Amino acid sequence: MTTRIGVVTFPGSLDDVDARRAIGLAGGEPVALWHRDKDLKQVDAVVLPGGFSYGDYLRCGAIARFSPVMETIVDQARAGLPVLGICNGFQVLCESHLLPGALTRNDHLHFVCRDQRLRVENASTAWTSDYAEGQEITVPLKNGEGGYVADERTLDELEATGRVVFRYLDVNPNGSRRDIAGVCNEAGNVVGLMPHPEHAVEALTGPTTDGLGFFTSVLKKLITA
Repeated sequence: MTTRIGVVTFPGSLDDVDARRAIGLAGGEPVALWHRDKDLKQVDAVVLPGGFSYGDYLRCGAIARFSPVMETIVDQARAGLPVLGICNGFQVLCESHLLPGALTRNDHLHFVCRDQRLRVENASTAWTSDYAEGQEITVPLKNGEGGYVADERTLDELEATGRVVFRYLDVNPNGSRRDIAGVCNEAGNVVGLMPHPEHAVEALTGPTTDGLGFFTSVLKKLITA
């Protein structure tokens, strides 16, 4: 049986189609999920894609947090459902309190779009097991409000418990505290990051194929679960 991974579409989502394509290339069955529908259609994992949900009004991800689909996702994530939030999806996860911290305006006040080098800090999450700890990968980054912030106590706890999943290399593109590019929850089933692995899954269109490991990781995790 093919593993089914849902991709949520909010008003303003831009990268939902790219995420579904990445899932298919990895060998999974992509399932389109609509923001107003509480039914997750029996998917085995969920991706919250990048974009500008609800036009980024109030704060990025602040309105999407209250979408009917998020009620179900929050409950299921707390019960162990693997959830990946990419860029705007990361913002939604933080607003939904599935992940700590928040994403704020880039410190240089400009939108950034570049191929970004990352270091894998945690290779034991549901979405990173196909990588090695310390591995360096390159995937595209594009955001205007990608600066990860949290209080010092939270940052210290994330570091001490291995919940920093990715860190920026060479340059900090948005002012994120401690060069943090992605974090996970305590159980490791919920991961959020600002860079876009779904844009680095095939040589024809991406700078690398380094992003494919996110999707193969969760497929292997679900098959062996």
